[in-house]
Amino acid sequence: MVGPVKVLVTGGAGYIGSVVSAQLLAEGSQVVVLDDLSTGHRDAVPSGAGFREVSLLDPPVLAEVLAEGFDGVLHFAAKSLVGESMERPELYYRNNVVGSLNLLDAMRAAEVQRLVFSSTAATYGEPTAVPIREDAPPCPTNAYGATKLAIDAMISFECGAHRLTAASLRYFNVAGARGEQGERHGTETHLIPIVLQVALGAREAVQIYGTDYPTPDGTAVRDYIHVDDLAVAHLLALDAPAPSGPTGEHRIYNLGNGTGYSVREVIEVCREVTGHPIPAVDVGRRAGDPGVLVASSERITSSLGWHPERGLTDMVRDAWTFARSRAAMAGSAAHPA
Repeated sequence: MVGPVKVLVTGGAGYIGSVVSAQLLAEGSQVVVLDDLSTGHRDAVPSGAGFREVSLLDPPVLAEVLAEGFDGVLHFAAKSLVGESMERPELYYRNNVVGSLNLLDAMRAAEVQRLVFSSTAATYGEPTAVPIREDAPPCPTNAYGATKLAIDAMISFECGAHRLTAASLRYFNVAGARGEQGERHGTETHLIPIVLQVALGAREAVQIYGTDYPTPDGTAVRDYIHVDDLAVAHLLALDAPAPSGPTGEHRIYNLGNGTGYSVREVIEVCREVTGHPIPAVDVGRRAGDPGVLVASSERITSSLGWHPERGLTDMVRDAWTFARSRAAMAGSAAHPA
């Protein structure tokens, strides 16, 4: 797959899917976004992309969309709140696993043989070694991670039986923004947007969960990747050569920055970028939170040449520009001239 292609992006009205769609369009590819808008936003779909408001739980309509003809699929559509997944696991298995099976069925019927799946490093659970490599034993600790692992297994068998060529990309925290595409979650659980809400006056302070971890500053260390860097990895995986043998191939790649950033580091960079003091309150650890979660990206670096180019300051700066823009738009809507 070299040069412009026609690609279906499921969940393309969401944060990461919309950025990947924008990058595909910039490279001259034809993009159709499929999203049920349960958590996505119609105005996040980049200009120039087609749009189908369809659920993966609607197999007949899904089959009609795939029958339009595509060179590949990038699959982002999923429920992704860890806490909610533990309260309503049936919702996550139905939406994530059954929806993905419906997508694979529709792809097979339409003879679409290339897939890039947005998996997660949550499939590994609490790591026994850091940074986490792809050969680490998977042991998810929540229903969200378990559904993603089930989909990864399903994709592997599909590749062996039906010559599907697929890549699953596993990563932790994504941050930053690309122009009009950025994080807009109904329930915000990610650190950087929460800290920036304090700078915008929407929260009084940010809470630090645990200050006694065996890390340089006592706070938890997590992996962060700029959403633009993440999008590049998806495009490289989509364009990777197909195998020449009798079966397809399922590649699994971790995406990591190599060292991670502590909670205090993130907050301090947010203070520097925003010029806001951003009060922080130290509270106790949350049950099950490991001290360090960082993924190794050696495999995708050696195989596809990917490596992150943007650091934490870039992520916060772009996220802050996006957050202020959204806040200004909300203010204008609330107080029209």
